[in-house]
Formats: sequence, C-alpha cells, structure tokens
Amino acid sequence: MSNIVFSGNSDVGLRRSNNEDAFVVRPDLGFFAVADGMGGAAAGEEASRIFIETAQEVFSDACSDSEEQSFKLVQRAFALANERILGHVKNNPDHEGMGCTAELIAFSGNGYVLGHMGDSRTYRFRNGRLKQLSKDHSFVQDQIDQGLITPAEAKNHRMRNIVLRAVGVKESLALDLIRGKAVSGDLFLLCSDGLTDMVDDSSIEEVCCSKSTLSQKTDQFIELAKSAGGYDNITVALAQTL
Repeated sequence: MSNIVFSGNSDVGLRRSNNEDAFVVRPDLGFFAVADGMGGAAAGEEASRIFIETAQEVFSDACSDSEEQSFKLVQRAFALANERILGHVKNNPDHEGMGCTAELIAFSGNGYVLGHMGDSRTYRFRNGRLKQLSKDHSFVQDQIDQGLITPAEAKNHRMRNIVLRAVGVKESLALDLIRGKAVSGDLFLLCSDGLTDMVDDSSIEEVCCSKSTLSQKTDQFIELAKSAGGYDNITVALAQTL
C-alpha cells in the first residue's frame, strides 16, 4: 500500500504527573508504534523511550521492501528493545521491574505485520466495522478465556491492571506476530490502555466512522478518555490507507 497517512498524539491524562507512554509515526519508513511504560515514574518512561528509539533505529537501518523483511524487522525491534531494557535494569538495579507494553505495525506492499505485547491494543476499522486485532496479555483476559469472568466483570476487576507479557521483563520474548492484508480505506488504531480502560469499543467505532480528519480523530479519542476520567496516560496513533 503505497499511500498511507499517519497521525499520533499522547496526553498525560488528568491523574498522573508524568507520561510513561511514547509513540512514533514514520510514514517515510512505513511503520508506527505505541509503547506504555511500567515500573513507575522514570523507569516506565525510560522503558517506553527505549522501545520507540530502538524501533526507529531498526527500521532506519534496513528497508522493509517486502512483507518478509517487515516481519523480520518487527521481530528485531522487539528483541533488541527487550535486550536493551534488560541491560538497563542490570546497570540500574533500582529500576527493577521496568518494562513496557508495545504495539508496532509495519506496512509493505498491500500487507502489514503487527507485533504485540501486553495490554495496549491494535484495532482495524474497515467497511464501518471495528475489529480488535490484538489480544490482551493480561490476567483478566486469561480469566475471560477460561470462562471464569465476563468481559463486563473484567472492567472493574481488582486485578485488571496485571499484565502477563511485556517488553524488557524476561529474556525469552513471547511476542504475538500477526500478518494481514490492507485495503484502501482501512484505518488502523494503536493505543495504550489509557484509552481502552476509559472508552468502550462502540465509542471508538463512532469516532472512526466520523468525517473528521485523522488528526481530529486522534484528539477526539484523547478527549473522550479524559472526559471519562483520564486516570492514565492516553496515547493514540492512527494510520489510514488511501
């Protein structure tokens, strides 16, 4: 897909004093990404920064001119970021427990490759319908999968913030890699849980349906999350195929 437009923004929200999220949109390199740091204050910010900077470095050093190459670059970005965050913790023991959730999509031709770890999410909006492409790596999602709780119960579960997979936490990297084909008019949404914890899928779909520009939609998502309480940092990145 040769013509893709991107937009992204991040907001600290209404309850946090610092922003542990980070994002990048690189139409020139054919990829975009969102990372949500964990580990508190400086450590969380550092983890998400390392992931985003590593992704830019990996894609700048090689050309993703085929889907297979994109696949390898997405893998490489996650693996190298994981290695670097673990190395940072080794050199800074007071940052023990830091890491980040992350979403990264790379486009090549009419295909895309999605890398996903954690409870940040990736959606695709096509022909008026919203579809979640990623699956949360979280305690409550695991409970839903086992039939122990309902999605509605998960929303207010006391352990809803427990993430089961993240970048920079373990040497072995359990990364979800998803391939797909993009068609003209597809809208891809990458976001931190600061959006999805506050805004339900039907409201997200409404914004996607609107005639607003991509930049306006990005800001509308952030305002919706803030209007609902803005308890966490909110980061949204959009890509639309033309």
